[in-house]
Amino acid sequence: MAGIPGLLFLFLLLLCAVGQVSPYGTHWKPTWPAYRLPVVLPQSTLNLEAKQYLSYETLYANGSRTETQVGIYVLSSGGGQESSGRSRRKRQIYGYDSRFSIFGKDFLLNYPFSTSVKLSTGCTGTLVAEKHVLTAAHCIHDGKTYVKGTQKLRVGFLKPKFKDSGRGANSSSSTGPEKMKFQWIRVKRTHVPKGWIKGNANDIGMDYDYALLELKKPHKRKFMKIGVSPPAKQLPGGRIHFSGYDNDRPGNLVYRFCDVKDETYDLLYQQCDAQPGASGSGVYVRMWKRQQQKWERKIIGIFSGHQWVDMNGSPQDFNVAVRITPLKYAQICYWIKGNYLDCREG
Repeated sequence: MAGIPGLLFLFLLLLCAVGQVSPYGTHWKPTWPAYRLPVVLPQSTLNLEAKQYLSYETLYANGSRTETQVGIYVLSSGGGQESSGRSRRKRQIYGYDSRFSIFGKDFLLNYPFSTSVKLSTGCTGTLVAEKHVLTAAHCIHDGKTYVKGTQKLRVGFLKPKFKDSGRGANSSSSTGPEKMKFQWIRVKRTHVPKGWIKGNANDIGMDYDYALLELKKPHKRKFMKIGVSPPAKQLPGGRIHFSGYDNDRPGNLVYRFCDVKDETYDLLYQQCDAQPGASGSGVYVRMWKRQQQKWERKIIGIFSGHQWVDMNGSPQDFNVAVRITPLKYAQICYWIKGNYLDCREG
């Protein structure tokens, strides 16, 4: 009987995660802030010579590459703040492993867990539009060149592993979790910001560790919208959530949440337990959308990896997520929509 309270806690936690139970009272709601967003527009496409960090490189399925320079208009208020951390390393477990493996199609095939997908290069991605997946740049580009397999990149969707023999009435008597398998869709093209490629030489690259993948066909699943990352103090409970395909739990989707410990303009420092494979997971929160009068989850960052950070003269290790700033939102949204008129609200 001693395990019952723990199981009850996990059940309630999962209900909160899928939105069936609200952890907040009726008098206060963490609300998505309104932002005046900049506009990021392509100016010209060149042969790999642009220098701006928000310029981007596109890799097509046929192997051809282009680089696009951008213009920035109506600049966002507030300046950037450079990270004082060192280079990204492997993901980290902090003390007791607080990750939860998600089992059963009732959870795996329902929002928000159904938005998490697996990349053929070994990382995780998140569905952010009908044909688009957000992930970490280092999952497809190491800062110098594209990683092996990127030209034939595929995205995997977990689905029930039905057998040809059929599933009769006796199928419900199975004692173990239902078997799942990945169904794969090829990637048509990828976008990587030049800040990742150029910035790795001077430690700025981690601030731009994000990439967008365009699939060859729609995935037909509910996706999670991107949003501008609010300040950590405005996050519900100061907490973030993400799910990924950690390598130490093959075939399992792993969910976790934790408090944000510190932040810069471009990064969120936290100690969410994670292992390789979780890189590229969409970091999300659930807040109140005042205009529509409803709760809404949005991706506010991309899980990148581990970093040592100078805290008051003493090095401390964190897992790091790249924040979606107003400029990054404008860029990613333009990649998805193809026009800036649909990218004015973050």
